[in-house]
Amino acid sequence: MTYKRWFITTGISMLAGLIGIGGLVVIVDPFFHYHGPIPGFPYQIDNQLSQNPGMAEHMEYDSIMLGSSMTVNFETDWFEEEMGLHMLKLSYNGAYPKDISNIMEKVDANKGELRQVFWGVDLASYTGGVEETKYPLPEYLYNESVWDDVNYLYNKGVLLDYILKPVVEREPTNLSSVYSSEESLKDCYSREYVLANYTVPEKNDAYFPEDMFIEGLEANLQANILPVIESHPDTKFTIFFPPYSVLYWYEYIQNNQMDAVMYEYRYFMEKLLLYDNVELYFFPGEEEIVCDLDFYADTGHYNQSVNKYMKQCFALGKYYRITEDNLEEELQKLKDMVDGYDYDALLAERE
Repeated sequence: MTYKRWFITTGISMLAGLIGIGGLVVIVDPFFHYHGPIPGFPYQIDNQLSQNPGMAEHMEYDSIMLGSSMTVNFETDWFEEEMGLHMLKLSYNGAYPKDISNIMEKVDANKGELRQVFWGVDLASYTGGVEETKYPLPEYLYNESVWDDVNYLYNKGVLLDYILKPVVEREPTNLSSVYSSEESLKDCYSREYVLANYTVPEKNDAYFPEDMFIEGLEANLQANILPVIESHPDTKFTIFFPPYSVLYWYEYIQNNQMDAVMYEYRYFMEKLLLYDNVELYFFPGEEEIVCDLDFYADTGHYNQSVNKYMKQCFALGKYYRITEDNLEEELQKLKDMVDGYDYDALLAERE
């Protein structure tokens, strides 16, 4: 009887412990899988793959920011102060079109028609497979099944890093600046740092057809991009192309693919200009930013002052905005800048 009582007591204790742990995860819900944030809890938000779907489904907002690491240094408060938009940032580092499509499904589960979507597009990431995501997803946080939620309810990392640790540290994430890289890269934004860490690409004299990127791009347009725009006819889509540094374009020159990427930009923008609810902004040819490496931490990632500048352009609704009338002119600005830049003089600074 003593052994039997011990087994029963132990079994009940283990069951109570499991119920307690699972119940704690449900109540706090650090990934917002079941509900929005509870008042007073210091939520730590730093996991795009795991926390974006829950935020999209259960937080309050009327506008969103989509895109890659090129979008993480936008502050959502800027858009509320200047445009009256209650924005939620749903960035994915290295975002592929399927990542955008996936998170929009979660947005649609929460919202009716959004007021505005800001969408940063990195065309280099838009030509892969239509079902391909940048990183493997925790499917149990994206699907509708409850049976695999055990991966969330009894996850040591969730319990320790997102429930117990925040309780001890009491430093909640500022939702306006969520996922920002500004602080972590603050010592890297300089011409000297970029050049010191730059690897000069070798020259490639192979022939690449002008339309080399179009098949993959068109597939993603039809599967992951245009359906999002078409299913939200009353939402304003502000789609923008980030200003990568001049060294980013040097890699295309060395790979003999500059004509192909110009053709890709043209093709993409001509497609989107057909939609009345789309505004396009093209920053790659902004010479004062692109040619000043003090804005950058590497060939592509810029500091927050550039995000502020782009936000101001969106608010004014005119600078660097692409129309049918100026599309070719703006593309030519980029081409002229890239072709006329003295890369030899710049790279000589590394010696």
